[in-house]
Amino acid sequence: MISVLIPTYNYNVLSLVENLQKQCEIATVAYEIIVLDDASTNKNFLEENKKINSIENCSFQVLGENIGRSKIRNLLAEKAKYDWLLFLDADTFPSSSEFIMNYLSAFSKGSSVIFGGIKYPENVSENFSLRHKYGTDRESLPLAERVKNPYRSFITMGFAIQKNIFKNIQFNEKLAGYGYEDSVFAYQLQKNDISLLHIDNPVIHLNLETNADFIKKSEMALQNLLFFYKRGAIDADTVKILKTYLKLKNRNLLFAVRGFFSVFRKPMLKNLYSPKPSLFFFDLYRLGYLSSIKPNDA
Repeated sequence: MISVLIPTYNYNVLSLVENLQKQCEIATVAYEIIVLDDASTNKNFLEENKKINSIENCSFQVLGENIGRSKIRNLLAEKAKYDWLLFLDADTFPSSSEFIMNYLSAFSKGSSVIFGGIKYPENVSENFSLRHKYGTDRESLPLAERVKNPYRSFITMGFAIQKNIFKNIQFNEKLAGYGYEDSVFAYQLQKNDISLLHIDNPVIHLNLETNADFIKKSEMALQNLLFFYKRGAIDADTVKILKTYLKLKNRNLLFAVRGFFSVFRKPMLKNLYSPKPSLFFFDLYRLGYLSSIKPNDA
């Protein structure tokens, strides 16, 4: 009935698989847990993850080459044998011992896609303050908030989808790079009128990026965002910052944003590296960076 699908790269997922397998056994449901490794280089993680093959109804396989986030998810779906697919990122963990049961209960509610939400650890070190602040305030939304904008608040970190629906949507393998894959996938769901149900059944996102890494990844993601938009893979209404950027562009105001960014980039970065970063400054920083991207970079 349910195929739990986990892509991983240089991450130990043994405890995650053990927890999920135990929950599936308690639920007395037909299940499988498939882990695909995208050609990891960390031998210690590989050795630990190989133990997954000794767990009932679980498998672990290492790919010969790195194929990327979209292709590995599509490959996992190809290997799955059950009607419902539950995609989980390697660095997530169920927030409840009823996690699997909650999804199973939701399968009968008539929707083709189900998203349970995201949570973050309560306390992290100062070096992770920006990612934690962003995740807590922008991603870890309560159910009542998520249902107001169901597609915009969808995140692929942990979600369930019917296999026959996924075959027609899939992750776009032509769109490489990092960032906004969630938005592209959600846009495809919305464009094809595929029903999306939000429930209160979050995973905890454990492996946060440092402030420096998160800013760097955010810059990469903004380049990706423009690339996606220019190729029609996403529309302006799906991503708030893109909508703002296009409004400024249409009014010939990007030069002013670039000027602001040039003057205040360093002071903003100082705040973003601090123990108490401002998401207002982070939004300004990202808008400034987006406005400064040259056409050939996107």
